[in-house]
Amino acid sequence: MKLDPGFIWTSFVALLSALPMTLFITVVSVGVGFVIGSIIALLRIYKIPVLQHIAAFYVTFIRGTPMLMHLFLIYFGLPALIDAISGAFGWTFTSASIPILVFVLISFSITAGAYLSEVIRSGILAVDKGQLEAAYAIGMKTPQALWRIVLPQAFAVSLPNLSNSLIGMLHGSSLAFTVTAVEIFAKANIVATTNWKYFEAFIAAALLYWGITVLIEKGVSILEKRINVYNRGGVA
Repeated sequence: MKLDPGFIWTSFVALLSALPMTLFITVVSVGVGFVIGSIIALLRIYKIPVLQHIAAFYVTFIRGTPMLMHLFLIYFGLPALIDAISGAFGWTFTSASIPILVFVLISFSITAGAYLSEVIRSGILAVDKGQLEAAYAIGMKTPQALWRIVLPQAFAVSLPNLSNSLIGMLHGSSLAFTVTAVEIFAKANIVATTNWKYFEAFIAAALLYWGITVLIEKGVSILEKRINVYNRGGVA
């Protein structure tokens, strides 16, 4: 096999057209997952009756099964459920009118939520309980104390793990190609089929993923330094 450096560059340029889709999937999934994870973490920390057990099961199940399985369960199961409900109520709306990307985002957000819940929970538990007690002492309610005192400090503690989750989802977004969503990995396959130079196309894809990962690491590093400037011992 003879390596074609020129085709690596050609592939790299072609893959840039799929970059927005990859970033969109990654950012939306992590963003929605962060909201889900925050809710799940608080349910478990404050031991809300019934809901804490549902939350614990959700985390255990999602973390105990492959990300690709979540995608297939949502991709095949959710449309069937939507069509069944629509048929029962006599609606004309069907799952066929829903873009495939929506199912991808739902699946990846659910996956991200389970992993991020543990990151957020550990970050909240790392904050000294005295911080919350001090907030109560000056008249703050629990939601206000969490939002203004606890969560900012938990975010600072969790930042390295949050960046790992973001990078993990970036790489996990490549699974979207299995349901025909055209992101970087799918685009690499498409480009490679033009002349069967898969090795060169995948090298280009690897370089692009690596470049994005480096940018994320640099961005998080800068953010971490800024946060630490204002963090003066609030975290245990």
